[in-house]
Amino acid sequence: MLFDTHMHTVFSTDSRMTIGEAIAKGREAGLGIVITEHMDLAYPEPKKFLFDAAEYFQVYEKYRSDTVRLGIEIGMRTDCLEGNHSLVSAWPFDYVIGSVHVVDNIDIYQEGFYRLKGKAEVYRQYFDTMIGCLKCYDFIHSLGHIDYIARYARYSDPEVYYHEFREKIDEILTLLAEKGKAIEINTRRFGDKNAVENLLAIYRRFHELGGRLATIGSDAHRPEDIGRWLDVALEVAEATGLKPVWFKEGVPQYL
Repeated sequence: MLFDTHMHTVFSTDSRMTIGEAIAKGREAGLGIVITEHMDLAYPEPKKFLFDAAEYFQVYEKYRSDTVRLGIEIGMRTDCLEGNHSLVSAWPFDYVIGSVHVVDNIDIYQEGFYRLKGKAEVYRQYFDTMIGCLKCYDFIHSLGHIDYIARYARYSDPEVYYHEFREKIDEILTLLAEKGKAIEINTRRFGDKNAVENLLAIYRRFHELGGRLATIGSDAHRPEDIGRWLDVALEVAEATGLKPVWFKEGVPQYL
C-alpha cells in the first residue's frame, strides 16, 4: 500500500484537521497515512509548534493500525539537539521527519528573514543550517522538504536550482546517503512543473551519491490535500532510481 507520510492534524499549531478526517480521506483515496505533528523546540514565538507527546499518544494510540501510523516532524536546530533526541527516544514514534524551519532563530516563513539580503546569501545560510543539523541528527528517518525555503522566499524567482547551490546540496545529499537516511519527496509544490523539474535534478543527484530511499508526503493540513500529487511523486522516484518507503516502528517498509 502507498502511504502519505507527511500530514498535520490538530496537535500542530497550523492545522485544524482531525485525525478522523485524515483517516476517512486516507480510506477514500486507498492510502495509508502517517500523522507527523510539528514539534519545533525553542520556536521564536512562545507555545507555537509544540505539543504534548503524552497527550498525543494517549489520544491517538487507539487509531494506530496497519494503515495509520504515528510520527513527528521535528524542527532541527543544533541548539535543540539534546531536547529533540530525548523526545524521540522517550516515545514510540513510527517515523521521524527532520526539517529546517528556523534559521538563526527566525522562522523562514517570515518576511524579515529575507530583508536586505540577496538570494544566494540566504539560501546558503539555509543549506549551511541543514548541513550542521544533519551532521548530528542521527535519529531522524528522512530529511523533510529540502526545498521548503522556496515556498516563502521573497525573491522574484525563489526556486532552488541545483546548479546554483551544487556544493551545499551535494554535502547535504552525501550526509544523507552515508547515514542511510531517506529524502522526502514532498509534493506540496508539485502543482508547479518547474518546481518538479528542478527537484528531479536534486533527487537524481541523491541517487548518484549513494542515496536509495525516499519517503513521499503531501504535507497536508486539510483533508482534501491528503494524497495530492503522490502519483507524480512516484514518477519522480522511478525516474531518479529511488525506492519509496514508509516507516513502521522506525523500520523502513518497502512498497
